[in-house]
Parts: sequence; C-alpha cells; structure tokens
Amino acid sequence: MKLPHSVFKQRFLSLCSSMARCFARMADTEQALHEAERHYREVVENAAEIIYTTDIGGNFIYANPAALRCCGLSLDQLRKLNCLDLVPESHRARISRIYMRQYLARLEATYAEFPCALRSGEQRWFAQNASLVMDGDRIMGFHLIARDITERKQMEESLRVSEERYMLAVRGANDGLWDWNLKTGEIYFSPRWKAMLGYAESDVRNSPEEWFGLIHPEDSECVQAEIDAHLQGRFNDFESEYRMRDRDGTYRWMLSRGAAIRDGTGKATRVAGSQVDITERKATEQLLLRNALHDTLTNLPNRALFMDRLGLAIHRAKRRDDYKFAVLFLDLDRFKSVNDSLGHIIGDQLLINVGQRLAACLRPGDTVARLGGDEFAILLEDIRSVSDATDVTARIREEMKQPIQLGGQQLFISVSTGIALSGDDHNQPEELLRNADIAMYRAKARGKGRAQVFDAGMHTHTQSLRQLEAELSQAVEREELCLHYQPVISMHDGAVVGFEALLRWQHPERGLLPPEAFVPVAEESGLITAIDRWALREACQQLSQWQVWHPSLTVSVNVSGKQFGQADLAGQVAAALKESGINPPNLCLEITEAVTMHDPQEAGATFAQLRALGVQLHMDDFGTGYSSLSYLHRFRFDAFKIDSSFIHGMSADKENTELVRALITLATSLGVRVIAEGVETAEQSEQLKTLRCAQAQGYYFSPALEPEAAERLVGICRAEYA
Repeated sequence: MKLPHSVFKQRFLSLCSSMARCFARMADTEQALHEAERHYREVVENAAEIIYTTDIGGNFIYANPAALRCCGLSLDQLRKLNCLDLVPESHRARISRIYMRQYLARLEATYAEFPCALRSGEQRWFAQNASLVMDGDRIMGFHLIARDITERKQMEESLRVSEERYMLAVRGANDGLWDWNLKTGEIYFSPRWKAMLGYAESDVRNSPEEWFGLIHPEDSECVQAEIDAHLQGRFNDFESEYRMRDRDGTYRWMLSRGAAIRDGTGKATRVAGSQVDITERKATEQLLLRNALHDTLTNLPNRALFMDRLGLAIHRAKRRDDYKFAVLFLDLDRFKSVNDSLGHIIGDQLLINVGQRLAACLRPGDTVARLGGDEFAILLEDIRSVSDATDVTARIREEMKQPIQLGGQQLFISVSTGIALSGDDHNQPEELLRNADIAMYRAKARGKGRAQVFDAGMHTHTQSLRQLEAELSQAVEREELCLHYQPVISMHDGAVVGFEALLRWQHPERGLLPPEAFVPVAEESGLITAIDRWALREACQQLSQWQVWHPSLTVSVNVSGKQFGQADLAGQVAAALKESGINPPNLCLEITEAVTMHDPQEAGATFAQLRALGVQLHMDDFGTGYSSLSYLHRFRFDAFKIDSSFIHGMSADKENTELVRALITLATSLGVRVIAEGVETAEQSEQLKTLRCAQAQGYYFSPALEPEAAERLVGICRAEYA
C-alpha cells in the first residue's frame, strides 16, 4: 500500500532528526576521545624517558621524540627496524627470551638491561620496563619505557675488572689454564683446570665439546656468544662467568678469561686463558645481596625492599581503577621494658617470634617487613575496602594474645597499628608510610593494642614534633646536649684503645634522651648542622685532655649525611684539630656507605680533603649497604665497623657467623682493620677472637660512659702507661 505523500514526508523528517541527534552524540564522543589522545601524546612526547611501542614481533610502531633523538633516526626509519636490530647479537637471545616469556605467560611487566648500538656508532646501556598492549584478551604488542644506565654500567664494569684482576693476582697459582688451537680445533686443559672440577687427567678430552658440554645449559649460549664476539674482534678480551658441572654432578661457578692471538690479516688463530673457581665469592655476593634486602635478625624484608614493593603497588593503583591497597605500621608496646629487664638476646628472640606471627596472619601475596628496632610494616595488596585492613589488624591482635615462652618466662606482647589507605593524593611510598606512622602514634596514645586509620585531620603528632623541634633549638642554646663515650677494646689484650663519642640530650623534664629520640627531628629541622659542629669540637677537646697521659688513645665521631655534604667539612675538621691540638690520626670519622653513595664523585673529593688532614676514616655499619663491595676500592677506609645486627645473630645462626667471617676476611685482604659493634655476650666476644677481629665495643665490655667515668678508665690506662 503506497503511503500518502504527507505521511511519508513526516516520517522522513523524523528519521532525519533522529540521525542528526545520533551524529551529534558521536561527534561529542569523538571530540572527547581526540582530546584524551592529544593530552596523552603531549605527556609522552615531552617525556625525558625513552618511550616506544612494538608489535608482538618486536617491530617498531611508535617512538617518542626522546627515543628518536637517542637513536638518531626518524620515525619512518625506525619503523623499518625490529627492536632487536639495535641490540648486539650476543644479547639478542637473552632479550628475546625475556619478552617471549612475558608474551606466553602474559606477565604484566618485565625488566631488562641491555646494550644498544646507536647510529653514531656509540654503544650505550639501557634499563627497560615492558608491559603488554592488550585489546580485550588479545595481546597486540609491547609498550616499553627505557632509561640510559651507561654510566652505572661503566662504573660496575670498571670495578668488576679491578676486583677480578686483584683476585687473579692473589690466586694465580690456583688457576686452571686452557689453550685453544683454532686451526686444529684442539684445546689443552691443564691438570689444575680438570682437578678443580674433580676430574682426573684422562677424564677430559682435548676438544671444545668437552668444555661446552660441562657448562650449565642456561649459560652455554651466552659463553659461546662472548667467545665469538672476542674472536670477531668486537671485544679486546674474553671474559665470562658461568656454571660448570663437576664430577659429583653439582654445578660450580667459574670465571674464565682469555685473549686471542691473530695472524697478519687479524684473524684469530689461537686463544688461551685461565679459569678460576668463584663459587665461594658468588655465595658471599648472594648472601650480601639478600642481607641488603632482608633484616638479618628476623629474615623478613627490610625497609629498602618494603619501600620498593610499596612503590610498585602505587604504580599499579595508578594503572588500575579497581586496585586498592593498605599500609600498616606496627610498633610493639613496651618493648623497651623487655629489653631493659630481660636483655637484648631475649628481645631479639621476641622480635623473631613477632615477625613469624605477623607473617602467619597474612595472605601469600602480602608483605611484612621489619623497618628497624621494634617497628614492622605490612603491605596489604588488592583489598576491597578499609574493612579488609581492619580485619587483618583484628587477626593480629588475637594472635598476639597468645603467650610467648622465652628464656623460661611467659611474655605477653601487644602491637599498636596505624593504617594508611591508597588514594589519588599519595604518589610517594614515603608519604604513605609516614601517614601510617602518624596513625600508629595516635593509636598508641589511646592505649595498648589499638589500631587507627589515618585521616587528614590528624595534627597531634605533627604538633608534638614541632614542640620537640622548638625544645631542641633551645637545648642547643642552653648547652643541654652532651657526649657519652663508649670504650673500644682491643680483642688481643682487652685494653681500651679508644672511645666512640655518642650524642645525648639532658632534657630538663624527660631526662637523658638517646639520639634516636631527637636526631631525626634535628635532621628534618636543619639543627643537625650546628649539633654536628659542636659534637666534633667537643670530642676533640675531650681527647686533648686524655692524650696528655695516653697519646695513642683515639676518639670516633659520627659524621651525618648533612654534615658530610657540607662544602666546608674539611675546614670544620681542620679547625677542630687546630683548636684542640690533638694528633690528626687520633681522630676517627665514622661515615656510612649510604652517605658516599648519594654522590660518589663529590664524596671522593671530600675523602681526599679529609685524607690530606691525616685523620682516620671508618666505614660505619659495614655489610648492611647494597653496594658496599662496589665502593671499597674507590673510598679507602682505615677501619670497617661491622654492624651490631650481624654480631647479635652469630650465636643462633651459623649463616650469620659465616657472613661475619667473610666480612673480616674481605677486610683483612684489603689491609683494613675490623671493629665489631654491639658485643653483648662472652660467647660473641670469644667468637670474634676466633675470627681474628681486631677490636670491639658493646655492653659486654661497657656502655657509653659520662666523661667523668670515661676519665677513670683513662686514669687506669694512665697508671699503666706511667
């Protein structure tokens, strides 16, 4: 049936109107999408980081200006390449395996370090994070962010070469030798080469297949690539670390180095070198690395590892709207009374027990860490709401109600807990941990075993810190600060060889305060600068009185990070020496590795200035830093002070004893004196004597003394000296 013209027109106009509204909505949506895309591109294209995208085969799709500047190529030129084209052949297989594993396992993120050959001919190292580009459930490619780490790699390589050449010189007689005739394909292996793997002379034939057949399958490809790179002239020397199977079937770490002999055309005709067993060194490195990221007493993650995981959680929360997490800051109630009444050994056992109980209250994916002292932190990941966090604190409270049997006594412990939740206004791990800490202090103020969720209205803790800062400022002016002196004992004959000057505050209302009660406030407020100057002068003046009767006596003074960073530190030390008239070698400046790591180049200049004055330089907290070994050759120390956490763990933990042995052996090989801190028992003292530790200090010998009491010790020494 044919519609009348008027009806047809009316329906046609209605349809046109509907279509117009639909197109308008589509235009608004497109505009919003274009605006979001424009904003994203502005951020990416102006970023200093190298950002690029590839398809699943590694072919370039997009690169930001920073990436193009680094490569020296245009985007069109780059799109004709595969990302592995920029990676040296010796590293391609390893990098390819990393991203193939990420693709197959659908890993959210991976990390890799590798060199790149730039268009300019320069080779530079990069650290790269890769994430998957998804379209629904389908993987479309990779999104990658890289940063230049060439300087760090060069420093590591320089130090590695220096350390290994030193080891080669010391242990050269024990190296296994090999000589490969490339023309005949035969390799000569020395008897020592075979013996270090447990083989007899006739057990290993003179062929390359024998060598590579013993190398661990995961290392074989890399070793072959490194040899090929040297033979092709890309590297001046061959050097490789890898695992080899010994006669018992176990694998041992080997370091192999060699150099090729070439004919007139530059072709390698022969390559010879040495091989040394580095299994013990590798084990020590792994132990030190673990110790750098774990608390030596409880074996829990330490602050460094916790902050790293917290940073990753913040990053995830920014990428996923449905991802929430919480930080719990826990402090044991009245833990100091346990230490004071039952001793530090029982206190340490209590901390171990608490760490185990906290871990038992968590899910497998959560993290519990010991931050130091009696402070713990927990990271609860992928929670739904604050109730999940409060449920965990309730489980912890119930768990802590169970008595703990230690030292023949039944102990009860409770924890105060602060809770901080993730949110858009928290961009740094330090901020979240600080908020949880503030909430914990509010919980502690309400009584034992309480929990408190942080909110922006909490000012009580901040106000108390401000009050303490004001009082500390007056304390400096009123000369309420003082120094106590803890004796340093010779392990050879038990004589007092020196003192460590330790800061105290004689508060008019709260009594004698240890440094941990006010030094953090002093550092935050900047008062630490004046306090450090005063402590240096005061210690030197005190030593000048003692040296009249005991010329060889030393005094150690701690140098804070802010003081070490001052341009006139050497001038301060020189002035204190001149005013007091003491002999420069009798003043020992204790410097932690973390201080030198902040700016190694500037630190090196400061070290040179202090060395020129003739004072002694001691590394404090030796063994606790991530890169201690990496900086021993750069900064020459007169003594290493082994951190008390290692000493406390020796009695109950053979691993800690072996670690202390390794630290003392390392120091001795470098010609550096070792001082053990925190010795509290006769057993620890005897162990240190057995390990040939030179000097020690701790409560077993004497606590920190007031100047008058220390004077009496010097008087005894004076009488003996006379």
